[in-house]
Parts: sequence; structure tokens; C-alpha cells
Amino acid sequence: MKIGVPVLGFVALGVSAWPVEPAHAQAGSQDFQVYAGYILGDRLTESGLSGQLPRLNDDGAFGARYTYHLTDQWGVQLSAAYSPNRAAHVAGGDTSLGLTTADVDLERDIPLDLELFGHGFVTYGVIGAGYAWANLDHALSGVVSGAPVSISDSSGVTGNAGLGAKYYLPGNLFIDVDARYRYLSKLVSNYGQGLNTVETSLGVGYRF
Repeated sequence: MKIGVPVLGFVALGVSAWPVEPAHAQAGSQDFQVYAGYILGDRLTESGLSGQLPRLNDDGAFGARYTYHLTDQWGVQLSAAYSPNRAAHVAGGDTSLGLTTADVDLERDIPLDLELFGHGFVTYGVIGAGYAWANLDHALSGVVSGAPVSISDSSGVTGNAGLGAKYYLPGNLFIDVDARYRYLSKLVSNYGQGLNTVETSLGVGYRF
């Protein structure tokens, strides 16, 4: 962030003569953005597998979000994301675990009338639910309570809540900084547990 703020300031000042739309959303307006981010993972199973607790690794993610504003402050957001992640701390060695999520969220813009370098930005909160799919490259094998087991991938419901801010540039473009807590009900077939994860992201979008 120490690098990002000066860069944003340079861009905003350099195009300050361009016409700028109001930063706040209007009823019927829509946002579309693509983003990249990072996931802080959690353990996958409630029981140790051959003495280790398999874990959804910390890894990158990317996705897209579409928001339709029902009013000036309330909107409905659809999003989908993918993380080319890994199952770590596995006795037989780490294995790829692709994670796909799809969500429907309620967005609430917080009208604070804030500006940075002459351009407005809007803070917001989101809360919603969806579904998540895991795709293990190969099953996790090991021993639980003295018995050999094989654990495959699974899917389950997910819920998320977070805060963010959209910084509006000329031409209805914006930069979105976002942080969300995400609960995943399970990602593996046997001995699975709920995961508590955190996702941070930086996106670029367009309002129309």
C-alpha cells in the first residue's frame, strides 16, 4: 500500500481535467469488475491424517463481480472466483486443490462523501452466501485412528461478510479494495470440518 497510494495520486492528478461522474451509486446503475487477491486458508479436516492436519494453503485467487444497485445505497452483487490452491501438510506430499466459489451478496454503500486527490471514493459493506467446489488432483491418503483412509474432494455451502472501498477515476472507472471473511462448510469427503478463511483483493471495474 505504500507504493499504491502515490501511484493513485499521480494518476488522479494527471487526469483531473477530465469530467468525473459522482462517486456514489445511483438506483439502476451497475458495476462490473475483475480482481485478483489472496486467501488465508484453514485446516481441511477435524482429525489428523497420519499425524498431520491437512490444510487449505494460503494462496492467490482471481475472479469477477457484478453489482446491480437497487437504490442509491443498496445493491445485489453476483461474484465468482477461482484459486489454484493446494492441500498442504499432507503425509504423502502436497497436492493441487482448485477452489471455485460463487456468491450472491447484499451490498450496502456507506455515504460518507469522501475524496482523495480530488476524486471521490465510497466505502461499503457486503454479506451473503453461496457455494464452493474443491478439485483435488488426487485423494489424500493416510491413517486415522489406526485405520487407512482415502479422502477425496467435496463441495458445500459458503458464507461471507466484508468491507471495502471503491475509488472512482474519470470515465466511470474505479479501483476496488476489499477484505472478506469466508466460511466454507467443507471441502473434503471424509473427516471434513468448516473452514474459517480471509480473502483480500484489489479490483478494477467500470460503472454503467
